[in-house]
Amino acid sequence: MKAILLDIEGTTTPVSFVFEVLFPFAREAVAGFLAAQGQEPEVQADLALLRQEYDGDGPSGPVSDHRTFAPASLPGWEGDAPTAAVPYIHYLIKCDRKSTGLKSLQGKLWDQGYGEGRLQSQVFPDVKPAFQRWTAAGKRLYIFSSGSIQAQKLLFAHTPEGDLTVYLSGYFDTTSGPKREAASYRTITRAIAQPPSEILFISDVVAELEAAQAAGLQTAFSYRPGNASADSQGFRLIHSFDDLP
Repeated sequence: MKAILLDIEGTTTPVSFVFEVLFPFAREAVAGFLAAQGQEPEVQADLALLRQEYDGDGPSGPVSDHRTFAPASLPGWEGDAPTAAVPYIHYLIKCDRKSTGLKSLQGKLWDQGYGEGRLQSQVFPDVKPAFQRWTAAGKRLYIFSSGSIQAQKLLFAHTPEGDLTVYLSGYFDTTSGPKREAASYRTITRAIAQPPSEILFISDVVAELEAAQAAGLQTAFSYRPGNASADSQGFRLIHSFDDLP
């Protein structure tokens, strides 16, 4: 094993931090952020992606695998002002939609929150010692999360244990593909120039492990306090990174 690819939510970081801290922060901050910075080119690019997604979400449009609401509950998007997107953004946050435009915009919101000292990320106690142990042994560490690369870097840069980005060699998000498709892991394998059999992927989602396994990666199922299920469905189960040799 030469490289370790890590999920975030439920693997390095409590699920509660994402759903009880990050998502509510984004929901509360987005209207003011768009009013102040909605005309900036990078924000406009996020809004364009969101508008494209919205246009495909109508009653005759495709139903996303991540949607929890029927199309009839889709909120309106009236006008061209950046803040007109707020109801749809709230909708996507509530659905926990794995939307590239949403994740990119959330990264910008959280960047502001961390910079103002209103946010501090959380990682499990074994994370930093494991990062130190693995990198000392010559392993390269990577992150693969549905959150944007910017959001990933912010999370690991602002932990109570200090800046953990110094241990990480790279980051991957949904621009590499969905986490439940084997092709995404093949893309990551090529990017880090490592044979798949020498990469260990750790996640708390069986469907992600199945996709990684189909791409030839080694796998481990993470069961942490607060995770939804301890059913590893045959995958190797770990309760902390200390369980790995």
